[in-house]
Amino acid sequence: MAEASIMLVINDLSARVAGRLLIDHASLTLPAGTKAGFVGRNGAGKSTLFRVITGDLASESGSVSFPRNTRIGQVAQEAPGTEEALLDIVLKADEERLALIAEAETASDAGRISDIQLRLTDIEAHSAESRASAILSGLGFDTAAQARPASSFSGGWRMRVALGAVLFSRPDLLLLDEPTNYLDLEGTLWLETFVARYPHTVLLISHDRDVLNHAVNAIVHLDQKKLVFYRGSYDQFERQRAEKMEHLEKAKVKQDAERKHMEAFVERFRAKATKARQAQSRLKALERMKPLASVIEEHVVPFSFEAPMRQPASPIIRMEKVAVGYGAARPILSNLTLRIDTDDRIALLGANGNGKSTFAKLIAERLGAQSGEIVRAPGLKIAFFAQHQIDDLRPTESAVQHVRRLMPDAPEAKLRSRVARMGLATAKMDTAADALSGGEKARLLMGLATFDAPNLLILDEPTNHLDIDSREALVRALNDFPGAVILISHDRHMVEATVDRLWLVGDGTVTRYDGDLEEYKQLILAARRGSGEKDAGGGDDRATKADQRREAAQKRETLAPLRKEIKALETKMAKLQATIADLDAKLADVTLYARDPAKASDFAKRRSNSAKDLAGIEEQWLLLSEEHDSAMAG
Repeated sequence: MAEASIMLVINDLSARVAGRLLIDHASLTLPAGTKAGFVGRNGAGKSTLFRVITGDLASESGSVSFPRNTRIGQVAQEAPGTEEALLDIVLKADEERLALIAEAETASDAGRISDIQLRLTDIEAHSAESRASAILSGLGFDTAAQARPASSFSGGWRMRVALGAVLFSRPDLLLLDEPTNYLDLEGTLWLETFVARYPHTVLLISHDRDVLNHAVNAIVHLDQKKLVFYRGSYDQFERQRAEKMEHLEKAKVKQDAERKHMEAFVERFRAKATKARQAQSRLKALERMKPLASVIEEHVVPFSFEAPMRQPASPIIRMEKVAVGYGAARPILSNLTLRIDTDDRIALLGANGNGKSTFAKLIAERLGAQSGEIVRAPGLKIAFFAQHQIDDLRPTESAVQHVRRLMPDAPEAKLRSRVARMGLATAKMDTAADALSGGEKARLLMGLATFDAPNLLILDEPTNHLDIDSREALVRALNDFPGAVILISHDRHMVEATVDRLWLVGDGTVTRYDGDLEEYKQLILAARRGSGEKDAGGGDDRATKADQRREAAQKRETLAPLRKEIKALETKMAKLQATIADLDAKLADVTLYARDPAKASDFAKRRSNSAKDLAGIEEQWLLLSEEHDSAMAG
């Protein structure tokens, strides 16, 4: 690969934080233009690597390099809180444009003036304001909000502005560290499309499976302190890694058996003169045999929700023309006529600020109705988990101390057993809450919220701070939970895997949504595009919901042949991967080369040819997949 096509080279890198080795002699080559998802367990060192790349943390050894004059961009750690308008903050992020405009006002040399104007044209300075406005619109800010000062928004919304600023600056290497943590589902859908179409290189830390399946074309896995590059989506990475681990384990079993046989031979015949030469030969072979590492699969502690002792009859909650809001102000939501049954699995859709959390608080009795009637089943128990409640944990108290408040008379062993069921390791049970990781705090808080075996479980953005495997564990727990569930989440995979009903929160009320998430995605993206075009000076050509659904259905029908071709390529890739794995297993037999060198050579040639075929098919698959995704989003 030519040097000009490489964006990032990490060579033999080691890095420590607080004395702990997180990255150990790791290497990675990232081609220019790659959109790579960066995955690994929480605490593995992903954010640490970002700090090394940006120069904020010195490495212990090794190097990080990229082409000269590479512009690296990442979201500012502190959200803007000034009196500047949001649009002005985002526009200021393109420092080159501002510098060129300032120089153009004072430049007198004709040649330099010409160079400045050409460069302004190259960087599309003429469309800067409309591009900035479209980005802010995609992140959930309408035209009026874009003109408001940053100080008038909460911290989470300001972080969206910080994200918008770095996206607008269009760096050559864009580093994104869990950007969806402060986005709603609508913002996440927009960002997913933006990253997929981004013209430069992206390295994206994310635990959102759908984002990693639709926005990126490669995966970088930080595992056992090493970096491994995989082409394709997250689902493909999971398949490739599972196959790789399976074959490594088989190869190790085979090698261990061979080693044991050689050791027995040496031990048996070392002292016999007639066998001494053969014993020495086996001894040398043993020395040359590099031991294969054991496959280490980290265990994910499951989530556990207490099953309710008694399930009330349906409906467990019934609302009739209910309105809810804060104080004497105008209601946030009104005309709520709904029912929730014992087995309902409901996801709340709608942009942040539309009232999803307000509705959840109403159901959980954290807010009272301003008008209308709410009837709850007798004895109904409701558990409510919201991410911001993590701040309510007592910072100096351990998990055991938190549980003791709920079980004051329980023996120590029973307390610790209950904490263990929350998913906290024995070593962390006596750690102060303030010193726990985000994921550990979430587990503790979820365990406390569900302590009394609820009939209805309300989860408001439960996946922040959970890695992919922990999210899967939560999906399994929710599916095993026998009560009703109401879920607010920007994680589309979790929504699709756990709920069967969608309710839309918007226009001051809550209504049932009859489409699926794919239809909702197309509806949201079309609406955001329409809003962005209007804000940039174009017309508002947004279609009705029926039109959007019809358009989505037509697109799916039109793209059916393309999807069929992509599926055929995936089948070919799977077969080639299986062939390569089989040949690798055969070539791992150290006796093959001496026993049958011709066969060993044939296996090696077949493996090389299969690898070349696989690379070509993967390239074709990537092109067709990008064509399909662009057509669906376009």
